Amino acid sequence: MSNNDIIVSLDIGTSKVRAIIGEVTSGTFNIIGVGSADSEGIRKGAIVDIDQTVQSIRSAVEHAEQMVGIQISEVYVGISGNHIGLQSSHGVVAVQNEDREIGEDDIDRVIKAAEVIALPPEREVIDVVAKQYIVDGLEGIQDPRGMIGVRLEVEATIITGAKTPIHNLLRCVEKSGLKVKDLVLMSLGAGGLALSKDEKSMGAVLVDIGAGQATIAVYEEGSLSATSTIPIGGEFITNDIAYGLRTLTDQAEKVKLKYGCAWIDDAASEVVFKVLRIGSNVEKEFNQEDLAAIIEPRVQEIFHLIRQEVKRLGYTELPGGYILTGGTVSMPGVLKVAQNELAASVRIAVPDYIGVRDPGFTGGVGILHNVVRNYRGRSSGGSANKKTINRSKQSAAPVQDSSKKPGLVERLKNMFSEFI
Repeated sequence: MSNNDIIVSLDIGTSKVRAIIGEVTSGTFNIIGVGSADSEGIRKGAIVDIDQTVQSIRSAVEHAEQMVGIQISEVYVGISGNHIGLQSSHGVVAVQNEDREIGEDDIDRVIKAAEVIALPPEREVIDVVAKQYIVDGLEGIQDPRGMIGVRLEVEATIITGAKTPIHNLLRCVEKSGLKVKDLVLMSLGAGGLALSKDEKSMGAVLVDIGAGQATIAVYEEGSLSATSTIPIGGEFITNDIAYGLRTLTDQAEKVKLKYGCAWIDDAASEVVFKVLRIGSNVEKEFNQEDLAAIIEPRVQEIFHLIRQEVKRLGYTELPGGYILTGGTVSMPGVLKVAQNELAASVRIAVPDYIGVRDPGFTGGVGILHNVVRNYRGRSSGGSANKKTINRSKQSAAPVQDSSKKPGLVERLKNMFSEFI
């Protein structure tokens, strides 16, 4: 990865589409732009209308472009859903170099060897994540580059998904005029950002509660070991408010965001608001306690279902507890309800970058964090990886930055390097 790389993530959620622009400058990573748009055409995390989804993606990307003053041509796209599956695999190769030093090519070959698994025709591989490398029988190696050996093995997790939702997602992004650089599993990106090394090794549950679904990812022994999705989220709270207050859904959403509280003991009776009743022009007054009485039971149910699902996956008590993220958990009182229902240690993860300090941005920032981490690990490797990551500056529609540092000669070299 070069000194001034710009990378862009796209988080296509049920309520919001977020485009986040990150910049790697001299080894440091920063968020330099964020674009957000209301999500149309997505229901419970699944694409149900291509054209509406395309329009939402374009709006979010344009918003991000205007903030930073660049043109976005390539994106890393987050993927999640109940179609995601994990499968263990093992790969073995012989080290090729004459001096038996393990290099980048050996790593690539052993990963490709692990990727050769039997899959049903309706599924395809999204990613291969190495859990550990084994060099001549020596286990527990995280990075074997530079080591001397004859036989290189890898124990890996293969992330697979159903072809239909994957291809619909790719189609939407491509119809928006963008090139998909890679697909990144949201749970993997968010886990790398939100979980500490100890939490991942001791065992912890990452729960991303969005508008239409809650994604559960269990980490154990340093890597992702199980994932699941339940179709319940913040939209259900909004619908309950609309029904309870007899008002329109968009009014219920505004009230939830402004006055919502998930723990009734924290709600204030003196905080009052008015909503327009359905079927009339009459406004009725309610207070925050009335609202909390509607919200708390639904939030309790969400965490009850999450606990049941973790138990179904085969996990009871994990030392790292639960780490919550996603737009829904930013509501006051959610943490108290979670601690009460899950009967474990619970905390809320928030990205530590200016402009995105909100649980709703964890997934999008996590995608960028995952990309940067992977390529930092490979920065000492061969030029193949540098070419891959730099393609965003060599494509037919290159990233154009009116205020950036490269001089004219450097820009011309980047533009024509494909033809050299």
